[in-house]
Amino acid sequence: MARISLDPPRTLLYRISEWYSRRTYGAVLDPVRALAHNRKVMLTDARMEMSLAKWNTLDPRLKLLAVMASAHLIGCSWCTDFGYWEAHNEGMPSAKLHAVPVWRERRTEFTELELDVLEYAEAMTETQPTVTDELTARLIERLGEPAFVELTAIVAVENLRSRMNSAFGLTGQGFSDRCAVPSRA
Repeated sequence: MARISLDPPRTLLYRISEWYSRRTYGAVLDPVRALAHNRKVMLTDARMEMSLAKWNTLDPRLKLLAVMASAHLIGCSWCTDFGYWEAHNEGMPSAKLHAVPVWRERRTEFTELELDVLEYAEAMTETQPTVTDELTARLIERLGEPAFVELTAIVAVENLRSRMNSAFGLTGQGFSDRCAVPSRA
């Protein structure tokens, strides 16, 4: 159960966000409902998300794996649910989606680069980050510095999203149900 009301004041900004969310995702996203209690925070978040959508240096599938690994480690069931839906829409195989929470035991589902991305996302997400020089060097060598910067930034952003959504008490909205991939968070 959410710790914050998901019935914010019906301001013009919220109604526009509600319309856009329904049109784009088929439902009003609970994080939108939560953030709508503070106009400035909601606007800042919307600008940030629109800007993030334009990032295109890092392969979208690697980005999704990093986001999902971070959300799983934090335990954000809302982000995990939505992440499965996004990854499914990107065409990621179901077996790979199921393997993300247990990637260390299911290494054969992933390429070496994907394994490094998953490890890096988790290392960044730890309360005391555990990123190593060796892992960083491997990723920079394989991705290049521009994509490595994007990977680092998207993991940091997902930490913000997942920690905020978890603190709000948001849980899945059934996005993973639409693609027959159950959330494990």
